[in-house]
Amino acid sequence: MLSSLVKAQDDRPTYSFNRQWFEEQAKQLASEPYVEQKLPVDSPLNNLSYDDYRKIQFQRSATVWKNEDRNFRLSPMHPGFLFKQPVKLNLIVGGVSRRILYTSEIFNYDKEQKAAKETQAGGYSGFKLTTPINKPDIWDEFLVFQGGSYFRGLGKDNWYGLSARGLAINTAKPSGEEFPSFTEFWIERPKEKATTIVIHALLESPSLTGAFTFKATPGENTVIEVSSTLYPRKQIEAFGIGSLTSMFLFNDVNRTRFDDFRPAVHDSDGLFMINGQNERIWRPLTNPRKLQVSVFQDTALKGFGLFQRHRQFTDFEDMEANYEARPSAWVEPIGTWGPGHVELVEIPTNSEIHDNIVAFWQPSEPLKANRAYSFEYKISWGSLFKAEDKGGRILSTATGKSLGSENIRDFVIDYDSMNLPENIEIHATASTGKIVGTIQKFMHQTGLYRVVIKFEPGREDLSELRVSLSSKNQTWGETWLYRWNR
Repeated sequence: MLSSLVKAQDDRPTYSFNRQWFEEQAKQLASEPYVEQKLPVDSPLNNLSYDDYRKIQFQRSATVWKNEDRNFRLSPMHPGFLFKQPVKLNLIVGGVSRRILYTSEIFNYDKEQKAAKETQAGGYSGFKLTTPINKPDIWDEFLVFQGGSYFRGLGKDNWYGLSARGLAINTAKPSGEEFPSFTEFWIERPKEKATTIVIHALLESPSLTGAFTFKATPGENTVIEVSSTLYPRKQIEAFGIGSLTSMFLFNDVNRTRFDDFRPAVHDSDGLFMINGQNERIWRPLTNPRKLQVSVFQDTALKGFGLFQRHRQFTDFEDMEANYEARPSAWVEPIGTWGPGHVELVEIPTNSEIHDNIVAFWQPSEPLKANRAYSFEYKISWGSLFKAEDKGGRILSTATGKSLGSENIRDFVIDYDSMNLPENIEIHATASTGKIVGTIQKFMHQTGLYRVVIKFEPGREDLSELRVSLSSKNQTWGETWLYRWNR
């Protein structure tokens, strides 16, 4: 069956491939009108329901490199359902690119899916990569590209959760968001025993084109080095580099709004950043009642990410979703990105099936037409990163009415106690309202260090809260930021 997927055919496009050629192709496309590629309107693949689509199964015998002594295997994914844009896949061997032509012969269909089986498409919907990331004799997924410019990665023992995107354009803007798509991929055949696989992807949208190269190294933390060159057709004011998309429904702070037996439901619970002054910042996520956009200015950002810090089954009590195993994602610039801001978008939702959290880096200068812009960075996927594991990680935030007072709210912040110093000082501020008291204590029951902030909002409806800790004029732990809404 493998031969049916990669066998030589007279009409299979074959040509030399290198990065320079690739960038020239992307630049040339940017000088031409954008042409959207979609399945034909009358294609039966457009009408596949979620259940119909799930019944279509890839035949493992058709897995690329299955019978070769390599650390990676590739499986194309079927088009249809939500994935209505055919994506071209190519394999690069010895600098020569050869197309993987679309065929339904490598999929198994339900007996009622004759029309889907007999329908031809201009490409697949994407692909997934496997490697023995968890056990030496089991090939598990660690990276998938499917839908728009979305891709998802896994570290060891993770389950799929949040996603990354090649580029975000006009996110949460009144004009409406534009969703660029990866329309063609070139995957380099890895050398035997290689621990890194290289993927090239063409990005297209009405506003620009882009040439992306991903170097993926799976492991305890799976690391993807991204090199991108963008070619705008017009000036773009609002765009996001290293864009991450996740889901936050509820936790202790807002669970009373949801009639649910579970104590929490989320893929990520906080935005973590290290700014140009090496300040480690934690901003708990929320599911607001109204669209909420937060901006964190910087001139020399060290990194940002959406993290999942609740890692126990009892944090979620969900036997199927495995939220405690969802990966965190950490974005680090390679070189400098200059001035700009991290933007956090929180969208109201009443269902865990909707991704409602977006975070990205927005440079201060717009992308101008007929110019080339390069951005390089790393995205790491896993459960814990060295960047955050330095003591004083904020593990949870809770809030409620202060005992004995109708007008004061308590905010309870729990820190890990690694490298806990003596004589900690609390520095707490509020943009409106006032801080009327603080409490701090090492919790012998949990081994955590707890700080309680007493906040009196007065007549205000919104306040930006900030808490940092120090000992002997030395900062300890992460800085806590929180946007309170009445």
